[in-house]
Amino acid sequence: MAFDRSELEPFRLDVVPNREEVRVCPVGELDLATVPRVDAQLAELWSLGFARLVLDLREVCFLDSSGLRMLLSWQAASSADGVAFSIIPGPPVVKRMLEISGVEGHLTYARSDRFGSQRDRAVDGQR
Repeated sequence: MAFDRSELEPFRLDVVPNREEVRVCPVGELDLATVPRVDAQLAELWSLGFARLVLDLREVCFLDSSGLRMLLSWQAASSADGVAFSIIPGPPVVKRMLEISGVEGHLTYARSDRFGSQRDRAVDGQR
């Protein structure tokens, strides 16, 4: 079994604002322990007036049912409240979880080519 350095890195949440749009980038596991932090960050950014929220899952290495529930909750809120919420799908393990849970067809996807790498222009202090 190969050593993966990412297993030692603590969860981190990067925020990349761009005018009325903001990209929220969790790094690590998106699970019962970390979902409240991501959810609170999205809510804060929405309350600050960002019209478009993009959740970038490219650096998420694990996604559990609480993460799926959060994605569906924000998708529903975007329909009801006029928030433009979308995701950038993550690595194969995250895409597979979206697929086998039946969630993938219920989400709005942002084109990842519109954004640089996740680490581009992250706001200091949010890492």
